[in-house]
Amino acid sequence: MKNKHAAFLTQAAMIAAIYVVLTLLFRPVSFGEIQVRIAEALTILPLFTPAAVPGVFAGCLIANILGGGILVDIIFGSLATLIGAVLTYRLRNCAPLLGPLPPIASNTVIIPFVLFYGYGFNLPIPFMMLTVGIGEVLSCGLLGLTLYFALKR
Repeated sequence: MKNKHAAFLTQAAMIAAIYVVLTLLFRPVSFGEIQVRIAEALTILPLFTPAAVPGVFAGCLIANILGGGILVDIIFGSLATLIGAVLTYRLRNCAPLLGPLPPIASNTVIIPFVLFYGYGFNLPIPFMMLTVGIGEVLSCGLLGLTLYFALKR
């Protein structure tokens, strides 16, 4: 039992570390009202392991802190990723190809409010939903499904 717990924690930590590195490596496109956070492709991993749920959450939390996020972004931005990861995990047995939809939806709905009220971006919330949504479709949808099929082999 100890080995299973250690393996779970190791997987979660590795996923978190990869998330942080990808977010900071691609920092210019990872933050802001128009963003394509490449690391969000990792939100497909809960289809393969439950350790990915805390992994992507912790990775997002750490990346938001290290990326200079404000408290509301650190909390709600990370929660958006957690919600997406949990719901993706729940799809693992019934509809895995729909796995990218929960993180796309949660980030598309939550992040524009963080940008508007937290950072004071003076753009209409529906417009930021569109820009964040497009970024999420690219990262979670396109890159996430590419990762899914690569790992599924």
